Amino acid sequence: MRFKTDGLILTEQTIKENDKLVTVLTRSNGIIRCFVRNAKLIKGHRCTATQTLSYSRLSVYSGRDRYIIDEAEPIELFFDLRLDLEKLSLAQYFCEAAMYMLPENTPTDEFLSLILNSLYLLSKGQKNDLLIKAVFEMRFMCLAGYMPDLVCCRKCSCYEADTMFFLPEEGYLVCSDCCSGEHLGYALSRGALTAMRNAAYAEPKKIFSFSLSENSLMQLADCTENYFLMHTDKHLKTLEFYKKVRI
Repeated sequence: MRFKTDGLILTEQTIKENDKLVTVLTRSNGIIRCFVRNAKLIKGHRCTATQTLSYSRLSVYSGRDRYIIDEAEPIELFFDLRLDLEKLSLAQYFCEAAMYMLPENTPTDEFLSLILNSLYLLSKGQKNDLLIKAVFEMRFMCLAGYMPDLVCCRKCSCYEADTMFFLPEEGYLVCSDCCSGEHLGYALSRGALTAMRNAAYAEPKKIFSFSLSENSLMQLADCTENYFLMHTDKHLKTLEFYKKVRI
């Protein structure tokens, strides 16, 4: 059986001399792993369309125990990401998160749109890289079923204070008046909390539509990364590499 879909190439691995195995986040089938025969001998569109970080239209043959890509046409290559090691490492972090967290053979349209939008903004330099990373992490967790409660303080229902504390393990807020020594949370300014709520609750087209002071951005970035790592329980090598490059 053959089907057509569009998808983002997350990883590629050489098999034998000329073939390769690619992991693809597809719109119709979620994560699938496909063989590309004679990949090193292919020239033109089919070659670039099956490289890591290429978003492509794919014709996929589904056999009894494997997928084979027999036609591929690039839609977006995100070429600018390949010219900046820091941006490239962050893009690979997004891909690794998807590869290890998303189900195989299950439609994942919202996840694909999130990653594509993140890669586009990252490649165009239209937003701070840390802001893109923080929004990606928070929205990814919400889509994956780890929606935090950011509405108000869990204890007194206070909606907003000069400082609110987010408890990543529990996934809820407490205000400064209710925060005690037993609550080891992340302090969030009004701006950081508003941004975090936007990343979690806004409609997809508006999740990146804000800006932050440097201090509030650092609060947001620390908070979302910790929340992401705590609940995914994954050791992501690409995140470690990104941090080394960023230093």
